[in-house]
Amino acid sequence: MVRPNLSYISVITLAISLLIHCRGAAQKFQPNWKSLSQYNTPEWFRDAKLGIFIHWGVYAVPEFGSEWYGYHMYRPTLTPHTTGVPTDEVNDTYEFHKKTFGNPKKFGYKDFIPQFRAEKFDPVQWVDLFEKAGARYVVPVGEHCDGFAMYGSSLTRWNSVDMGPKVDVLGVLAEEARKRDMKVGSSSHLAYGWYWWHYAKGLDTTDPEYRDFYNEPHSFDTPPTREFKDLWYKRAMEMVEKYQLDLMWFDFGFCTPDYEEYRLDFLANYYNMAEKWDKGVVLNYKRIGYEPIPDGVAVLDIERGKMDRVRPWPWQTDTSIGRNSWSFVKDWQNKPAEELIDEFVDIVSKNGNLLLNVGPKADGTIPPDQTKTLLDIGKWLQLNGEGIYGTRPWIVYGEGPSRSGIGDHTEYDPKAMTQHDIRFTTKDNYIYAFVMDWPTEDILIRSMSTVIASMPDPVANISMPGSDEKITWTHNKDGLRINKPSRKPENAFAAYAFKIELERAPDGIFKRKEEENYE
Repeated sequence: MVRPNLSYISVITLAISLLIHCRGAAQKFQPNWKSLSQYNTPEWFRDAKLGIFIHWGVYAVPEFGSEWYGYHMYRPTLTPHTTGVPTDEVNDTYEFHKKTFGNPKKFGYKDFIPQFRAEKFDPVQWVDLFEKAGARYVVPVGEHCDGFAMYGSSLTRWNSVDMGPKVDVLGVLAEEARKRDMKVGSSSHLAYGWYWWHYAKGLDTTDPEYRDFYNEPHSFDTPPTREFKDLWYKRAMEMVEKYQLDLMWFDFGFCTPDYEEYRLDFLANYYNMAEKWDKGVVLNYKRIGYEPIPDGVAVLDIERGKMDRVRPWPWQTDTSIGRNSWSFVKDWQNKPAEELIDEFVDIVSKNGNLLLNVGPKADGTIPPDQTKTLLDIGKWLQLNGEGIYGTRPWIVYGEGPSRSGIGDHTEYDPKAMTQHDIRFTTKDNYIYAFVMDWPTEDILIRSMSTVIASMPDPVANISMPGSDEKITWTHNKDGLRINKPSRKPENAFAAYAFKIELERAPDGIFKRKEEENYE
């Protein structure tokens, strides 16, 4: 037997280590928070304001409950996803599944895949609709917690090219959106997929033939294995690289302590790829009781909730047109455009974006009620978009009696805003004051008092987008009083904008804070 030359091996090992180190040193971003703090949110995201989220996958086939169908269908009683401990409460999804499709031991989640045919899916029609809605970026769900990839993955056979629709959903939507100069993102919910399935004797989730879909059977309190986390990482990175994504959105699982090391590596690699592509990218993350990512290193996303103040760093709300689900269900409860526009204006006034979700049917059609909501938002933006796109917050987000809660899942008791609720945005030498209901009396904006340091410049003119009516006002120590217009602008039906022209660009606390953070 020939003994290896240890000194030779040591030299080669050292050379490889030095090469890796040198390559790492050449990269702008390293996997540590200090290095990643160099990141700046790209201007395209700060200007875009509105994106479309698309929850479409195998879970759309049963049209019941929500996109969490796969989690619930195997569990006879309700089991909170935070604890995994069954309760005594009957699980409606489990009962529905037995009644409609049979016992889960006979008809498992995988058996929905052949029924997910998407026979009416038309990416051109979809993107036409999103463009008419005024969206500037599109974020299809790349892979939900069920692990079915909605793109051409080389890492799993359970994907939309090889099964179900037999189409690269993410790929064709990305191609079509980019023809319209829309940015393209994708979402990964797979990190929570480790906790998704219920394992019991006789279920297909325990069948070795489907282990590459349902994972290795384990108890709910078992932490994700290194093998699972490595696969999650490779699949998320595959999406980023294959489609050169402008935005990558991660659900709560990504933000748990189990993924700390992976978060650092993913951020560094993604941002370094963006440097190579010469474009700005966005990574969306969530908070789960602690800060998984320092402020400014990525873009905070708040699910079905908002901020209650101006945030110095850009952020985003993701919510659904459906009040009760993200994926299409038969009892879909559709939000009207007026409600969503009020939320949208409030979010933008606080330095945020809105990622608004649609839930297409399994056949690939977007239902009429969702379509109408999107088109109504688009009509409103045609009239008022100048006070939304490319704007920045003023010194205060607004004034009036209505104030939102802060944090995830705080939207469930919406209260209509009134004519006394006003929200502000700024652009150049304009302040846009959105009066959130049609005024039946003169509008007094107290935060624009002449004795407040934030309002030192005289008002040159006030107008309403889409109206030729001459707007009159008085400006004194009490505030800026805008005399009530006599009529609504044509096609105006929510959040009425008053365009306040100053003699020079407004300055103030937020602008100085913004410059400190971004320049």
